[in-house]
Amino acid sequence: MIYGYIRVSTRDQNLDRQLDAMAEFGVEDRCVYADKQSGKDFDRPVYRRLVRKMKPGDTLVIKSIDRLGRNYDEILEQWRLLTKKKNVAVVVLDMPLLDTRQDRDLTGTLIADIVLQLLSYVAQTEREFIHRRQAEGIAAAKARGVHFGRTAAPLPEGFTEICETWKEGGLSARKAGQILGVSHSTFLKWTATYAIGQKSTV
Repeated sequence: MIYGYIRVSTRDQNLDRQLDAMAEFGVEDRCVYADKQSGKDFDRPVYRRLVRKMKPGDTLVIKSIDRLGRNYDEILEQWRLLTKKKNVAVVVLDMPLLDTRQDRDLTGTLIADIVLQLLSYVAQTEREFIHRRQAEGIAAAKARGVHFGRTAAPLPEGFTEICETWKEGGLSARKAGQILGVSHSTFLKWTATYAIGQKSTV
């Protein structure tokens, strides 16, 4: 059997380019397995299911080595698992040297191993660079005062009066929460938000 494995890091990303490559190679749609998950490790449910399904003599097709993963050591380990332990052939479409369907002489095997290690290293360093660039971008945005996270929901009608009554000791937090239809812990969170808002307007 010929199987295809495709992957993108997030649910918003598109698999079409990889699907087209699988179809062009001749992989049937029912034999294409897809994960929408980071390549930082191989703890991916669809990939694991595919590995369990494959048998000796099967072929696994991937578009590029970074679609398999982006962790240097784990890519090499998975490659050994597939080609040595499960006796599955692997074809990397973007790198014809990484095609284990044909028996290779010692030189060809050595070159393929070097190329695999180089591409695995590049895949990991690209991932590290992306994360570093994201962290730097977030830090720069925070320095400019950009707020990350959800925008606080507006306080409910009547909160101000109830909060003032609570502050004066006329209500317990639990009773105030009951009046507003929330738990006392939510009410206390709102009072903290209200206090910050009051300070910012002073």
